[in-house]
Amino acid sequence: MSINKRPQLKDYEIHIKLKLSALWISVMFCYLYGDYFELYVPGKVSGLIDGNNPLNSPLWLFLASLLMVIPALMTFLALVLKPTINKWLNISLGILFTVIMVVIAVFSLTPWKIFYVFLAVVEIILTSTIVLNAFKWPRNSDSS
Repeated sequence: MSINKRPQLKDYEIHIKLKLSALWISVMFCYLYGDYFELYVPGKVSGLIDGNNPLNSPLWLFLASLLMVIPALMTFLALVLKPTINKWLNISLGILFTVIMVVIAVFSLTPWKIFYVFLAVVEIILTSTIVLNAFKWPRNSDSS
């Protein structure tokens, strides 16, 4: 018998709904950090002040808000929706956000936005993981 033998740490299976909710929270934090750090890009703040920015109209601000509220809502909806709608909503929104982040990453390939590309890649990994986890949603085993 070995003196250095330690008991193995116990691991718990995390429910799929908790995994999906946590992934959406992670996506949301990456969005927030990306938008916050973008304020440090030269010319960004002056563009915000003089209205020379991509969100320079009430419509664009509303559309951006609509897009950004989805991860926030999904943190809750992933926990409370019934499995079938939950699965397909996570798959469809996960794919949508993955595509959006691929496009953003491609158009952000500039030296001052390398941080944005990095966060976009992390977000792509997170949203792809959402899709994969939702796609592999566990099924009840038939014990009859």
